[in-house]
Amino acid sequence: MVAGLVGTGTPKGPGELLVGLDDGDDAAVVSLANGTAVVATADFFTPVVDDAYDWGRIAAANALSDVYAMGGTPVVAVNLLAWPRDLLPMELAAEVLAGGLAIARDAGCHLAGGHSVDDPEPKYGMAVTGIADPDRLMRNDAGAAGVPLTLTKPLGVGVLNSRHKATGEVFQNAIDAMTTLNLAASVEALKVGAVCATDVTGFGLLGHLHKLARASGVTARVEASAVPYLEGAREALRDGYVSGGTRRNLDWVRPHLDSAVGEDELLLLADAQTSGGLLVAGEIPGFPVIGELIPSTGEGRTLEVRA
Repeated sequence: MVAGLVGTGTPKGPGELLVGLDDGDDAAVVSLANGTAVVATADFFTPVVDDAYDWGRIAAANALSDVYAMGGTPVVAVNLLAWPRDLLPMELAAEVLAGGLAIARDAGCHLAGGHSVDDPEPKYGMAVTGIADPDRLMRNDAGAAGVPLTLTKPLGVGVLNSRHKATGEVFQNAIDAMTTLNLAASVEALKVGAVCATDVTGFGLLGHLHKLARASGVTARVEASAVPYLEGAREALRDGYVSGGTRRNLDWVRPHLDSAVGEDELLLLADAQTSGGLLVAGEIPGFPVIGELIPSTGEGRTLEVRA
């Protein structure tokens, strides 16, 4: 679908495109002549929780995360809102926007307007512009063998959100995780000199790790026993609250995977996350190391999962 957007030549205009579509990184990055890099991203989705204000907070944190994953600082965001004006009151839309504003303020990021459309299904998110040092970016193609892998948030948001949608049960631990900014994790990653990172969102840990390993020309080894999970995640999996997206994630990476764990463990590792943590090639104090990058094992294998 996006093949026609890659390798289309360099347009006339300011700056050099440092990060584009080629490796499916988290955001686009353009280096300007003044030594500053501009980081640009957009992200929006349908509700993952029932509370409008919390949904706004989650969507905003998720959009801002792409800038943090590149090692950047968000500067300004604009809202992206689709709303069924004849089905849901506009007061609820105002709560969604208020949630987004609260997270933008936490991030120290300006929020200046945006765009809305009438749509049968509500959707919300942001387009975010940030800045970064072009010499201190964290990219998904800069991984090197021998470097540990650090994960800065526990997994399990996907199965808990699926249970919430089906039963109405509220999982505050999942909401807290999704609304936690990746600001501190990004700062700490840069402090230790990390040059390779991504955030764990819709493709799950295995999907995003596959993209990172493929782009970097290495294999990623995950120690399943070292991966942290939110309380209640395993019970939600046991009771069958697994989304179609999670199953598609696992099907996508399976041809590139050498695994020593069972199907349930793989489903958790492929669980589609919303506003997940950073996955950093490097050891960051205070966060768990879940594996390492190793030399490529060849034959298209980018992932190893060990018990």
